[in-house]
Amino acid sequence: MRHLLNTLYVFTEDAYLSLDGENVVVRREGTELGRVPLHTLEGILCFSYRGASPGLMGACAERGVALAFFDRRGRFLAGVHGEQRGNVVLRKTQYAWSEDAEKSLAVARNFIMGKLYNGRWVLERAVRDHGLRIDAESVKAASEKLNASLRSASSCETMDSLRGVEGDAAAEYFGVFDQMVLRDKEAFRFSGRVRRPPTDATNAMLSLFYTVLAFDCASALEGVGLDPYVGFMHADRPGRRSLALDLMEELRPVFVDRFVLSAVNNRIVNPSHFEMRESGEVRLTEEGRKALFGAW
Repeated sequence: MRHLLNTLYVFTEDAYLSLDGENVVVRREGTELGRVPLHTLEGILCFSYRGASPGLMGACAERGVALAFFDRRGRFLAGVHGEQRGNVVLRKTQYAWSEDAEKSLAVARNFIMGKLYNGRWVLERAVRDHGLRIDAESVKAASEKLNASLRSASSCETMDSLRGVEGDAAAEYFGVFDQMVLRDKEAFRFSGRVRRPPTDATNAMLSLFYTVLAFDCASALEGVGLDPYVGFMHADRPGRRSLALDLMEELRPVFVDRFVLSAVNNRIVNPSHFEMRESGEVRLTEEGRKALFGAW
């Protein structure tokens, strides 16, 4: 049985991470803010622009502790990786399948069917739990359209048609997403998915945690010896972890979307946890990130 370890999140923007014996130490202007035994961690996510010591980075690489750096927007910057795990036979098979249109489609189809199924589950749960507080008919209608998309996805014969089904289903799903925001409707109003940059609080949370989920998926893939950069549905692109993006598709609704809705509806976050930039971008404040990752 795999022993579950912890993930350390560092949000203090001018903090510096170093290694002291067997401990990760977080300091700010020479003052120690905290220390955590390295052997209790499986990941460190750092939102500090000062970074980490070479000693700590080397220890993380040697012991398989995922260390990643993000900017204040939550955009992934870099990660520390140790010796490649897995075996060459597994990766060669992955590469061969990625070049085979039929096999790639079969794998991608399962990812998208899982995403549609889980998205429908999120909608159906909203109707069941909050049917009197939302426009239940519109949410049910979207759920039925996702069910039809699920059947269509199972019979797609090309990758383009599968992407088309997924895109149409995403439009239906996010078209009723605002119905599931039950508190502070004005502050957390959701008019549609906006990525770069997010222009409202709900999109800011979705973008941040999709990034974190992609990092977790990439770490999991590397842990079993697969190459996170070679996917089946997302096109190959330098620096893009395509297989991690493929893998996270079916996890988005239940891991991120439900979490963001719960954070708003249970008042884990509030309007003061966000700031509007001159560019129109909305960002989480340091306190907002602490509140969310404390619940994550």
